[in-house]
Amino acid sequence: MKTHKREILIYYNPESSSDRKTVAHAQGLVTHVRTFSYAQAPSNGTSWQQILWALNMDPKLLLNKAHPYYQSNIRGRDFDHESWGKVLQRNPDIIKAPIAIRGKRAIQCLTATDIYKLYMVEA
Repeated sequence: MKTHKREILIYYNPESSSDRKTVAHAQGLVTHVRTFSYAQAPSNGTSWQQILWALNMDPKLLLNKAHPYYQSNIRGRDFDHESWGKVLQRNPDIIKAPIAIRGKRAIQCLTATDIYKLYMVEA
């Protein structure tokens, strides 16, 4: 998944105040911010594969390990890259922090100010 370098796309939990703060910081950086709740997250595995590729991190690090679904279905298991895409596609609510995409890069925003890392790097 690729966005224009003047645009930031954010997948987040709109019920979380820290996630909303991340969106607010992004809106202060660029004029074009597209937001999607986890319920509106990409509906196909290919999009998640592209996001995982752009994040360039272990997919397990994206997940909230305290979430009941994680505890009962994922803990102690390992998946290939394609299967991780399917896990995220079907269970986006277990993602622990917003995912922001700008250009070809993506980051997970563990704090609201992490969005600046994405902005400072030329996309």
